[in-house]
Amino acid sequence: MADTALLVIDVQNIYELPDSPLCVPGFKQSLGRINRLVEGFEAAGEPVIYVRHVHRADGRDAGRMFDFSGAAEPVGFVDGSAEAEYVPGLRIVPDGLHMTKHRYSCFEGTELEAILRSLGVKTVAICGYMTNFCCETTARAAHDKDYFVNFIADATGAPDLGEEYRQSAIIQAVCATLGAGFARILTTEEYLQAMR
Repeated sequence: MADTALLVIDVQNIYELPDSPLCVPGFKQSLGRINRLVEGFEAAGEPVIYVRHVHRADGRDAGRMFDFSGAAEPVGFVDGSAEAEYVPGLRIVPDGLHMTKHRYSCFEGTELEAILRSLGVKTVAICGYMTNFCCETTARAAHDKDYFVNFIADATGAPDLGEEYRQSAIIQAVCATLGAGFARILTTEEYLQAMR
């Protein structure tokens, strides 16, 4: 797994809070797998890059994030708010890199690509939240920028989209598409075994 960076995407309180509309079912289990990946990368001496989604309270940096359908919604992920902070249980490595973003893709409007190039990274491993938004969008963008992409499916999560479309179906659909032309799809255990 040389020349690989782990992207830990949006492991923020908004996805764990029970009263949040974005609460992820089984959050503690997916967080445990994310932490195992972080520990594996730390032990291997490979870079870990933490990304948080944040916005200004006035929404000037939000673009179409909260009015994509034409109707404005309240701005979320406000910088400095409790919902936008890292989940307390997230494993933070001392030499991890930290960055923020304002769009679904970790590449859009950020220094991520410059960081990856400076580190000599050729492959990104993706984990975090949400499977079908920031994780999937980042995987597609990384592929388009000619990185190899490893999508660690069970170390991602997403809120259910209504009664008929649950998290498991969302992850399955995302993986079917990404696996057909964008990324290698692996479980946490498969990935950690390959690192040993």
